[in-house]
Amino acid sequence: MKLGIVGLPNVGKSTLFNAITKAGAESANYPFCTIEPNVGVVAVPDERLQKLGALYNSQKIVPAVIQFVDIAGLVKGASKGEGLGNQFLSNIRETDAIVHVVRCFDDSNIVHVDGSVDPLRDIETINLELIFSDLDLLDRRLAKTKKLANNDKDAKAEYELLTALHDHLEENKLAITFDAGDDDKNAFIDTLDLLTRKPVIYAANVDEDSVADDGASNAYVQKVREYAAESGSGVFVISAQIEEEISELEEDEKAEYLESLGMSESGLDKIVRASYDLLGLISFLTAGEDECRAWTIKKGTKAPQAAGKIHTDFERGFIKAEVINYQDLLDCGSIAAAREKGLVRMEGKDYVMQDGDVVEFRFNV
Repeated sequence: MKLGIVGLPNVGKSTLFNAITKAGAESANYPFCTIEPNVGVVAVPDERLQKLGALYNSQKIVPAVIQFVDIAGLVKGASKGEGLGNQFLSNIRETDAIVHVVRCFDDSNIVHVDGSVDPLRDIETINLELIFSDLDLLDRRLAKTKKLANNDKDAKAEYELLTALHDHLEENKLAITFDAGDDDKNAFIDTLDLLTRKPVIYAANVDEDSVADDGASNAYVQKVREYAAESGSGVFVISAQIEEEISELEEDEKAEYLESLGMSESGLDKIVRASYDLLGLISFLTAGEDECRAWTIKKGTKAPQAAGKIHTDFERGFIKAEVINYQDLLDCGSIAAAREKGLVRMEGKDYVMQDGDVVEFRFNV
């Protein structure tokens, strides 16, 4: 999974990226300090792996990973090449979802590119640039399709669908809120690689005082939550400054520091949970003496396709999946004890994988 972290200059975007990836991306109090996209690969926190590893005495623990891309700051006119706009737009097109950092704190020492703090205005600024970019893409596609529409029934249907989508965008609405009417048409629109079709998670960057109550007393955060609810986007509250401080601590100190701030989880935990929820992702686990590993799949994935995440041969020659719930396995203390209790199941090709399944696939090629 690849998440693009975006936001206007000086909203805390690169500070947050630095904290969650410890990649040391340059951060400074002026626009465009992030000139090339910085990429960081982050292990998905999952305590189940550690417990399984202890149960199996595994030599290696391999967590699922998320790739974060810190994308250069954006200004009005990016779709026309202003600032670093063209580069921004091409980098964001490669991501699975967008983490949009919005400033929800006042600080006279940190200049805002527009002179004042207004998270909804900031969201609209970036959304408009993404819409303009999508309109340009659709204009080119429509011009090409129009030539074929007179003599081709399928091309005519495509032209009508694209025109309806174009009208939707011209009303300053995002492509993700456009419903084409049936699954096939929506699937076709998904193939267009539109920027505003990507799922968005808003990271409301707050000061320390707003962290403990999860932004409940922060008027800026409330506005962001209301806006996100209208488009079905995710929201989480975070303090990039606090995350930066947490990133400098040893593991045993982090929990103590979070507790002192009234926080139960780190910003990375919040991002992972929000992105998994928004994208409909779950993890299944494989365990043994050699390694314990987490694998990320979409909800609704069937056993053969899940096996294919490990190796294409597993999917091609799939026979059965030996499955047990993670907690049941821990409670039994061993796979042998779980078998005795009848908790290990043999599942076929129609089995829909569940989060926390511990699986051994049987295959023959």
